[in-house]
Amino acid sequence: MPLLSDKDIEQLPALYATEDDKDPLCQIKLFTPDSNWTWFIIEIDDKERVTCFGYVVGLESELGYFNLDELESIRGPLGLKIERDTGFTPIKLSEVKRGTQR
Repeated sequence: MPLLSDKDIEQLPALYATEDDKDPLCQIKLFTPDSNWTWFIIEIDDKERVTCFGYVVGLESELGYFNLDELESIRGPLGLKIERDTGFTPIKLSEVKRGTQR
């Protein structure tokens, strides 16, 4: 099962659509249930539908690009797949950085 549905992808802003926004909205949260990695999706490539831009919390916390196909192939230390947090409500990046959603 893919991490994002077609509907999810269609509702995300296209890459660079929020680049002038100083505090963009983190739309979707992905996480590894058996480690401490989290990906907050802000934008997605609306043509290829695999390259995302967002905030990644792992060894470091930083804004960057990541690939959905690669995330779908990753397994955590216990062999668990990355999951989508279905209870996540979109929030501003500043809130995520403050640690309210990890």
